Amino acid sequence: MSRFDNYFLMKEADVPDYVREKLDIFAPGSKLTVKEIGDGNLNYVFRVVEDASGKSVIVKQAGEQLRISAEMRVSTDRNRIESEILILQHKYAPGLVPGIYRYDTVMCACLMEDLSDHRLMRYALMEHKTFPLFAEDITTYMVNTLLNTTDVVMEHKEKKALVKSFINPELCEITEDLIYTEPYNDVKGRNIVTPENLDFLKIELYGDKSLHLEIAKLKFDFMNNAQALLHGDLHTGSIFVKPDSTKIFDPEFAFFGPMGYDIGNVVANLFFAWDNGDAAGDASFCEWALKTAAEVIDLFKKKFLVCYAERVTDVMAKTEGFAAWYLDTIIADTAAGAGTELIRRTVGMAQVKDVTTISDRAKRIRAERINIVCAKDLIMNRRAFHTGDDFTASFRRAVKTVDELK
Repeated sequence: MSRFDNYFLMKEADVPDYVREKLDIFAPGSKLTVKEIGDGNLNYVFRVVEDASGKSVIVKQAGEQLRISAEMRVSTDRNRIESEILILQHKYAPGLVPGIYRYDTVMCACLMEDLSDHRLMRYALMEHKTFPLFAEDITTYMVNTLLNTTDVVMEHKEKKALVKSFINPELCEITEDLIYTEPYNDVKGRNIVTPENLDFLKIELYGDKSLHLEIAKLKFDFMNNAQALLHGDLHTGSIFVKPDSTKIFDPEFAFFGPMGYDIGNVVANLFFAWDNGDAAGDASFCEWALKTAAEVIDLFKKKFLVCYAERVTDVMAKTEGFAAWYLDTIIADTAAGAGTELIRRTVGMAQVKDVTTISDRAKRIRAERINIVCAKDLIMNRRAFHTGDDFTASFRRAVKTVDELK
């Protein structure tokens, strides 16, 4: 009988015994050092290192409530979903996700490859580091994991079985509340608003009924459009980087939804990186951030059409003109996804450190307003966005608009 035969939330002292029981990678009796390194809101992440050899492994365990709010309880099945998805994504995008060694259904824990030689992208960007291969890597990942899980490519019954397997109601509800509801009405009183921007937000978000109508449309599309298997939370805090490598992890919010949601999240988080770089006066970094955002759009489109031509299986999806139309709808959804991410991370309860760590009050207020002005353009005019330059032009217009308000 093992003490790990029943679920409990592990502490650092429990992990060495757990790893030795579940994996055969460390020498018997060797000293293991454990540190809890989790930086997210949902899970506990332990790094285990064998002192003598330097071998290491990551143990990621699902808690039963959010670390930011004990009132928000979520199913521990999300780690099963994450593990199975990473295995599937490794099939489609090898080398761009961490390797999975084992998933434990009792302890709701995943044992996976240690990526400590990489850095969390958000923190690297906050130091204004640049990553020339990022746009290439992230678009390869997105095209391969998204397009290959659509009805355009996948056998339809196989896809429906995956949709069933990856239904993720608790985490989808969090997304529906925090992204598509609360930022526009603060219905649960959980928004976090910089006081100097409250009157601005009352007009631009809470009082804009035309915006509310578009968000309602997007919310119900998100809930009902099972287009492809999404990562579901694809921001720079879910990406490890080093100059020659990109690794996407943490797909616990994954489910089948509109592709543009993932793509738009990537674009928006590059805009947040611009906010931080601009506040620090790093013009060259800011240009890299916008250039990379544009490349994400353009490279995705280019690779998508190539992959579509090679992989399409559905007879009607081979109809002349359909691929171009289909891609246009994805890019419109991408604009909307970028817009909703910009808004929710600016006023919602889960904000980004790129913006919240801007110490100059006036610069933070300005950054928040730029995000909101750009977001509204992306959402309200989403069908007018087609190229990477369209996205960055919108952001530049927002900068000009906010600066002219002074």
